[in-house]
Amino acid sequence: MSESHNNSHEQGMEKYFFRASAADFKKIPGGPVAYWLSDFVLKAFNEGEPLRAYSKGSTGLQTSDSATFVRYVHEPSASSIGEKWFRFAKGGGFRKWFGNVEHLVNWEDDGREIKTYVADKYPYLKGNYALVVKNESTYFQAGLLTSRVTSGNLSFRVKEAAEIYADACTAIFPSDPEFFLCLLSTKLLGIVQSLNPTLNFQAGDIEKFPILESALALADRSIAKSCIAISRTDWDSSESSWDFTSLPLLQPDYRQPTLKGTYQKLRTHWREMVLEMQRLEEENNRIFIDAYGLQDELKPEVRLNEITLTCNPHYRYAGNKTEEELEALLLADTMRELVSYAVGCMFGRYSLERAGLVLANQGETLADYLAQVPQPSFPADDDNVIPLLDGDWFPDDVTLRFRQFLRVAFGDVHYEDNLAFIEQALNAKGKRNYSLRDYFLGEFYADHVKRYKKRPIYWLFSSPKGTFSALVYLHRYRPDTVSVVLSYLRDFRKKLASRLDYLQQVAISSSASPSEKTKAIKEAEVVKKQLLELDDYERDTLYPLATEQRELDLDDGVKVNYLKLGGALKKIVGLDAKGED
Repeated sequence: MSESHNNSHEQGMEKYFFRASAADFKKIPGGPVAYWLSDFVLKAFNEGEPLRAYSKGSTGLQTSDSATFVRYVHEPSASSIGEKWFRFAKGGGFRKWFGNVEHLVNWEDDGREIKTYVADKYPYLKGNYALVVKNESTYFQAGLLTSRVTSGNLSFRVKEAAEIYADACTAIFPSDPEFFLCLLSTKLLGIVQSLNPTLNFQAGDIEKFPILESALALADRSIAKSCIAISRTDWDSSESSWDFTSLPLLQPDYRQPTLKGTYQKLRTHWREMVLEMQRLEEENNRIFIDAYGLQDELKPEVRLNEITLTCNPHYRYAGNKTEEELEALLLADTMRELVSYAVGCMFGRYSLERAGLVLANQGETLADYLAQVPQPSFPADDDNVIPLLDGDWFPDDVTLRFRQFLRVAFGDVHYEDNLAFIEQALNAKGKRNYSLRDYFLGEFYADHVKRYKKRPIYWLFSSPKGTFSALVYLHRYRPDTVSVVLSYLRDFRKKLASRLDYLQQVAISSSASPSEKTKAIKEAEVVKKQLLELDDYERDTLYPLATEQRELDLDDGVKVNYLKLGGALKKIVGLDAKGED
């Protein structure tokens, strides 16, 4: 191999042949054969201190059984968080600065149950659980972390002191976190990835990153603070965040006379957030590219789809979509989030009068709600059962209640326009005469299951063909909840039977026209089949379940509890699969 370093392409047959000095490789910690690195990068390795001089790279907790010890943040009682359940950073996809913490881990009594489980499962460890429960002393330290397994670019985020981190993460705990977050959020991170081009990024890889004194002096740490603040606001605007307080669409800052105007003002704000983040990231890139002398190799520009904010449709939606398609997707999802929040208000999980969670502990009741929200403008449902039916059969039907919510939240004056705006946005497939009720009967529950990662908190009791369906809120479930659902079913059956009597009278009425009679006969046949369906559902499923008065324990998680109610609930594909977590 030539002693001169030359990574330019040779001509002809040697087009892909690189020349590099063996001495060059010795400049890189571990001496990997990374022959494609430039002179400037090699110089950085030669002159800079490795990151390990500032912080060791660590991997975190391996529970050995996620199904037993890990939950999503929305599953257990809120009051148990910080006592039994602790926030758990498992890694997640490409997102910079802040976010991706969606789980909890059972760390009661400093992880007593996990440590006991590890000792029993791995007897050859002879009680040395530290080989699985790794780097325990760092669990509640503030720092930075990234996912170890990644199919794309690495992305570092803040690790808060309240969070434990998983073995799927690499964490560092430097004394100057803003500097390192700035540095590790630039295009220079590709230097580290080039040392390990596999999908599995090891803790030792990040320790090799060369830190230059000039970079320490030039870095603008306020960029990290600003980017963290923007990313945190974006993350916390979603129900999936434990620190979610209210829907951006309902915040006074964006309030306009109509819902459409409100959305447009919010959308303008989101654009400004994305562009400000882009400006900050490009300035951050420029600072470090200059500090490392890489102006000829790296450009500071950041593409829109690399701005990792949920309010940025270029990042949120994959594929080669037009601006018009992206805007339609973002509008539709924003209206779905409005519907989801409204259903949360119906059950008392949220309230228009109070920020954050209201009812979020096992077995809480309307009395608990009223103790926190004494005079609600939109009160929570009294019995924790909300019918979801094809018609206004009950005053607390979900479609009727949403209409009430819309009037309270956005006023009466533009109610019809606001409702039409929502229906048009939700009608993604352009169906004719599509209504809010069509959304509730069709896509709503699938959207809810997806939003809550196959661990829904609003459960849909449903007869086999969906003639009867009703929602209940898991955290308000009590052993008699199924009996309440059964009473709705019986009431609905009586109403359907009365409808059948009416239709049969029309069919034989001398005053009815032939077309009216034909229509009545057809509907009567449908209703007869529906009544049989309801009879079977009551006899075979709902009544036996109601008599059992089954207890649920939120700590067991949705997967275990949902299956306890069996065929009474709408089936969720994949929920009963082994290994699903």
